[in-house]
Amino acid sequence: MSIKKKHISYSDTGKFSEIIIDYLSKKESLEPFYNKLLSIQNLKDEAQNKVKLFSDSNRKKLVNSLNAQYKNLEITSAVKENLEKLSKKNSVTVTTGHQLNLMTGPLYFIIKIISTIKIVEKLNSLNKKINFIPVYWMASEDHDFDEISYFNYKSNKIKWKTNQKGSVGKMNLDELKPALDFFEKKLNDSKNSQEIKELIKLSYRSSKNLAEATLKIVNSLFGKYGLIIIDADSKSLKNIFKVYMKSEIINNNCHDQVNIQIETLKKEYNSKFKPQVNPRLINLFYLNKGGRYRIEKKKNQFVLIGSNKKFSKNDLINEIENFPENFSPNVLMRPLYQEVILPNIAYVGGGAELSYWFQLNKYFKNQKVTFPILVLRNSLLLINSKLSEKINKLRINSKDLFLDKNLLISKVIKENSKISLELNFLKKQLEIQFNYLEELINKTDKSFKGAVLAQKKKQNKGIINLEKKLLKSQKRKMDDYVQRTNLIYESIFPNSDLQERQLNFFELYESEGEVILSNLKKAIDPFNENFTILNY
Repeated sequence: MSIKKKHISYSDTGKFSEIIIDYLSKKESLEPFYNKLLSIQNLKDEAQNKVKLFSDSNRKKLVNSLNAQYKNLEITSAVKENLEKLSKKNSVTVTTGHQLNLMTGPLYFIIKIISTIKIVEKLNSLNKKINFIPVYWMASEDHDFDEISYFNYKSNKIKWKTNQKGSVGKMNLDELKPALDFFEKKLNDSKNSQEIKELIKLSYRSSKNLAEATLKIVNSLFGKYGLIIIDADSKSLKNIFKVYMKSEIINNNCHDQVNIQIETLKKEYNSKFKPQVNPRLINLFYLNKGGRYRIEKKKNQFVLIGSNKKFSKNDLINEIENFPENFSPNVLMRPLYQEVILPNIAYVGGGAELSYWFQLNKYFKNQKVTFPILVLRNSLLLINSKLSEKINKLRINSKDLFLDKNLLISKVIKENSKISLELNFLKKQLEIQFNYLEELINKTDKSFKGAVLAQKKKQNKGIINLEKKLLKSQKRKMDDYVQRTNLIYESIFPNSDLQERQLNFFELYESEGEVILSNLKKAIDPFNENFTILNY
C-alpha cells in the first residue's frame, strides 16, 4: 500500500475557525493569548525550562501512579522504557487528550495520538540530553456519554445503550455486549477482521469498565511506539492538585481570570470573539457512585446540582483535603490539572480544543503554572485509488474538493460540458454597445443618462439569468455527472462533515490491515501546518 500526499492551506478548506487560521498565520493580535509557537527550538527551550521547574516529589507520585495503573497490563519494552525514563529528572512529556470513544471513535482520535508520537520522535532524534515521552490523557472523568456512546461503521451507527450516569470511565461494560456482537457480525471473514475481533476480546470483553478497556485498546495499537496512557482519576494525582481545587472554592480563580481573558480577547484580538467555553463560578464537579455533580454556591452553602447534598465552605475545603479523589476539574480546569501533574511542554489538540486553551493563559499565570506550547493536530482526508480515479475523470482538483457541494457540481458541469456555459461574448458585445451610448450622454439631457444606465443594468442582469438557466439546463442533461459528483462529495464529507470526524479507524483497518497505522504515521507531519490529502 503506497500513499501519496498533497497539502492545501487550512484557510483554503473553509472548514476551520477564524481563530485557528489566525494562529497558524501568526496574527500578531493573538500572540498575548498563548505561550510560544510550534518549532523545534521552542520545544527544546520549554524542555529545558520544565526540567528545572518540575517537582521531584510530583514526578515520583506521577510515576508511582502510572506503574500502579500498568501493573496488570501486558506492556511493550518501549512503554516499559518510557515509564523508567519518566522517573528521571531529564524527562518531559508531549501530551494529547481525548474522550473514551468506543472503538476509538472518529479517525481524528488516532490522528491526535500519531501527531503527538511524531513530535516526540523528532525531538528525540535531535536531542539526546532530554527524554521526550508521548502521553495520551484519557478523559475518564467526562460525563458526556452521548458523545462517546457510538461509532460509525460504513452505513451503521453502532451505539451502546445504557442508563448509567456519571463518569464514563467508571461505567461497566455489561450492556455494551449487544453493540459489540452487532459490529462483529458486520465484519467480513478476513484476517484483518479476525485481528479486530481479537482486539475487542482483549479490551472491551475483558475489562471491568470503559477506562480499563480504552487503556487496553490504545495500548495495543500504540504500545510499540512507547505511548504512555494516563488515567488521572487517581487519589494520589489529585492529592497533588488539591491546593488548586481549594483555591477554586475560596477564590474563584478560573472564573475570574478566564472572564478577564475573554474580554481582553474581544478588545485586543477580535470584537466578535465567542468563547468556546464559558467559565462557571466554580469549575469543579463532585464525584461519587451516583454520578458527577456540578458544585454551585447558593447563599452560604455549596450544593451539588441534581442531589440533596450540601456543604459549608469549611466542610467542602476539608472534603477536598481528605478526599481529593471525590473532585473532578471541568473542561477549563482540566488543562491546569494536566500541567500540574505532568512535566509537559506541549499539548496537541483539535481546533475546538485550542480555541478554549486561548482563554486560559491568564489563569495559568495567576496560578503560577507554565502554559504549554499549543499544537494543532494534523487533519487528513483519505482518498482510495477507486475514488481518486473518479475524481480525476471529473477534472476535480484538490482545492475544488472543499467547495460547497452545489458550487462543486456547477464547476464539474462547466469543466466537462461540450458547450461553453458562460455568455462572455454577449457581455462583450453589450459593453461595446453601451460604451457607444454613453458617448452620446454628454450630447443630450440627464434623463437620457438614467435611461442608458437602467437599460445596461437590466440587460446585464438578463445575461446573468440566462447563464444560470443554461447551467441548470445542462445539469439536467448531464445528470450522470451530477450524481457522480454527489457520490464523491458524500464520500469525502459524510453527513456533510469532515471525513476524519465521521470515519472510524477500524473501517480502514478491515480493508487495509495493520499497515494502515504505520502508513498514517509515515504520512503525518505535525510540523507541516497544512491540511493533508492522502491518496492510497
